[in-house]
Amino acid sequence: MSNSDEPKWAAGLAKPPAWRSDGTEIVFDSPWLALTRHPATAPTGHAADYAVVRFKNVGTGVLPVHDDGTVVLVGQQRFALGNYSWEMPEGGAPLDEDPFDGVRRELAEEAGLEAAHWAQALTVEMSNSVTDEIGMTWIAWGLSPAPIAPDPTEIIAVVRVPFLDLLDEIGRGTVRDSLTVATAYKAYHMAQNGGLPPALAQAMLGRV
Repeated sequence: MSNSDEPKWAAGLAKPPAWRSDGTEIVFDSPWLALTRHPATAPTGHAADYAVVRFKNVGTGVLPVHDDGTVVLVGQQRFALGNYSWEMPEGGAPLDEDPFDGVRRELAEEAGLEAAHWAQALTVEMSNSVTDEIGMTWIAWGLSPAPIAPDPTEIIAVVRVPFLDLLDEIGRGTVRDSLTVATAYKAYHMAQNGGLPPALAQAMLGRV
């Protein structure tokens, strides 16, 4: 981590030694992820047995915003938790692909849209105690139709809702996808603080 990546309050603070991997064993490998096991040394010097889920894609997502302040969400069944999830268009970009190319593809494939304007919203560490997955998200506007092409394993519903309704549903706990939640709050911050075009921000915040 470079100094420019650190919070202002961290400047000059001493850090303990980093974790050290003393070996690597691949326990499981698939086209999407690998599970590695490591004899390791903790920052305290204690020996540890550590496992890490290592992803082969960058998680990408985009919050598409129409000129009237409505946003596009997609609904689909998710396997891991066995639930139905409402979220912004999301997917994975292989590590050798520009994540921006990947997220533009997902916007078309899942929502049937392309965008004239994009603003990067977040780069987040998804669950940094046990995975190395990185998520990158954008806000997009200037939307127009594009050919839709969902994955053959997906049945996707597409809805268009007011941005403030999305925030309400996040508050009620009905929208729980982490990238969607984080990006919606970042979009609210950007709309409040000049990070988005004024007319778009006003439409999102209901002050038209």
